[in-house]
Amino acid sequence: MLVQILHRYLSPFKREISIVIGLQLIGTIAALTLPSLNADIIDKGVILGDTGYILRLGTWMLAVSLVQVAATITAVYFGARTAMAFGRDVRSALFRRVISFSSREVARFGAPSLLTRNTNDVQQVQMLVLTTFTMLITAPIMMVGGVFMALREDVGLSWLIVALVPILAVIIWYILSHMVPGFRVMQKKLDSVNKILREQITGIRVVRAFVREPFEADRFGEANTDLTNVSINVGRWMAAIFPAVMLIMNVSSVAVLWFGSGRVDSGAMQIGSLTAFLTYIIQILMSVMMATFMFMLLPRASVSADRIGEVLDTDSSVVPPADGITRLPKHSTVEFDDAGFRYPGADHAVLEGVTFTARPGQTTAIIGSTGTGKTTLVNLIPRLFDATSGRVLVDGVDVRQIDPDTLWNKVGFVPQTIYLFSGTVASNLRYGKPDATEAEMWQALDIAQARDFVEAMPDGLDSDIAQGGTNVSGGQRQRLAIARALMRRPELYLFDDSFSALDVATDARLRHALKGITTDATVIIVAQRVATIMDANQIVVLENGGIVGLGTHDELLESCGPYAEIVDSQLAAERS
Repeated sequence: MLVQILHRYLSPFKREISIVIGLQLIGTIAALTLPSLNADIIDKGVILGDTGYILRLGTWMLAVSLVQVAATITAVYFGARTAMAFGRDVRSALFRRVISFSSREVARFGAPSLLTRNTNDVQQVQMLVLTTFTMLITAPIMMVGGVFMALREDVGLSWLIVALVPILAVIIWYILSHMVPGFRVMQKKLDSVNKILREQITGIRVVRAFVREPFEADRFGEANTDLTNVSINVGRWMAAIFPAVMLIMNVSSVAVLWFGSGRVDSGAMQIGSLTAFLTYIIQILMSVMMATFMFMLLPRASVSADRIGEVLDTDSSVVPPADGITRLPKHSTVEFDDAGFRYPGADHAVLEGVTFTARPGQTTAIIGSTGTGKTTLVNLIPRLFDATSGRVLVDGVDVRQIDPDTLWNKVGFVPQTIYLFSGTVASNLRYGKPDATEAEMWQALDIAQARDFVEAMPDGLDSDIAQGGTNVSGGQRQRLAIARALMRRPELYLFDDSFSALDVATDARLRHALKGITTDATVIIVAQRVATIMDANQIVVLENGGIVGLGTHDELLESCGPYAEIVDSQLAAERS
């Protein structure tokens, strides 16, 4: 998977990669030339006392050094820009894929895991790319070139290279074979920490309300300790690499001087050649060390690439039609034709055999006990889920055949879980209509019964809204979300338990105000409170995923036992 991702997202940067490879080649050749020039200075200049020769070759060494520095700096510049662009493109691809997911795919991966994959995992692969451009390209050139130049200086000591490099390679392989499983476990532990931390931050009010801080602290501490233990274990193996490399390098230096001194004493080797050979063998081992650093990143990057690829290769269960319908009549009649929904692998369907029609100019209410599939039913209309049996039609067309933008432009949706974005009141309202005027926003707030508290805010429409709307109450969030949906003036309104946080009087005023702008629209309301839906044109009663009652409030009181029980229980609660 790592190779596939690198090939896919580095292909647009072939020119930059060619420049990096060319510059690294120049810089490495220059680095390999310097020891040979230094050997000539020692053998032909210092020993013979030829100052002019020393100055001439010293000038060449300075020029070669400048070329090396310039080539290396430029290569690192282009390599860093390419690596950052690669990370940007992978994050963008992940983001586009995730926002195409239906609720089923998001639930499968989990929000914490998706966040980790789009941040930490991408960063690991990006770091691998950066290291490749700055180190890995240089390493093989320096290794091969170093061997060639060392043999050019003295063949008699070449057996040291043959002995030392395999020993170092075996040590590195042994360490890496223990690191790879640790990296895989570490990413999963990181997901767990992110999940728990996200739950605790989001649910901090619940934690405090139930005085569960010690329990949550212990839960986070346990996950954090697991991550720490795995990280320490991996870190121990990582920490062993550099001492091993340095040990081999120091042993090689001693060996070169030990055996080389005998060859110098016998006249088989010059002092300058011994110095150059020592430098070359260090360069060879340095190239191995650079490759080692690369291989330290490779296991973790490979694991991260697998996690990234898992997301990129997952298709949404809600697939847009290849040639979707883009023009529909302006009626927005919604029809459920024997519709059903079952989660993959579930023993029982959430919905089964649902058939009814919601018409323009009418309000259709959906009620039932908790867990009967009310929210799932509403989510089938805008294709947050797709029906697994039967059909859901808008204006006589199966929603799976309608272009997603066309479908969503007809819908004003207020979900069960209200979410406001960080920004201002105005910026949240403009999610419904980007070019909305202040007059339009105030009109929507009037209908949603939100004008009073928005006017009371310090800056009115420009007042700050925290992420998730945590700086306003639950009822205020619901009213702002309703106003946001009203901005679009859609043909189809979906209210999924969107009045639950409102008091009875505000609920009544809001529903009365809605009638003035929904005369020609189709309105579908999911509610738990009978008072909210008793004036609806038709009420759908769900029980165990199926319809057990369909009619007006008065009709259902006489013909539908489950509905009568709901009414009686709420009336009894009000009397008590």
